[in-house]
Amino acid sequence: MRDLKKRTKKFTIDCWELCKQFPKSREFDAFIRQLIRSSSSVGANYRAANRAKSDRDFIHKMKIVEEEADESMFWLEVLKEVSDVNPEEITRLISEANELLAITVSSIKTVRKRIN
Repeated sequence: MRDLKKRTKKFTIDCWELCKQFPKSREFDAFIRQLIRSSSSVGANYRAANRAKSDRDFIHKMKIVEEEADESMFWLEVLKEVSDVNPEEITRLISEANELLAITVSSIKTVRKRIN
């Protein structure tokens, strides 16, 4: 759990660092704001899930993590297609978002099995 807490926080910071590299424009600004929101929500909601009051509360919070990780992947994919800014880092972050998503889905399935 501690490693995933650090990992989700690092994902947030790495996305923020990437976003600083894009040109300041109205077009990029819309995508950048969305990525910053969704990537920061991954870490924030993961932390909240660790303080869940019940298994159902945990699942609910982890479903938010799942949505936000998937949304982060979407914005990273869009940015990769519309720009030439640091494509290697974008690819790495897409991979990290995908791994975080897989871990999240697996955690949700594990807790659902325990409930049933």
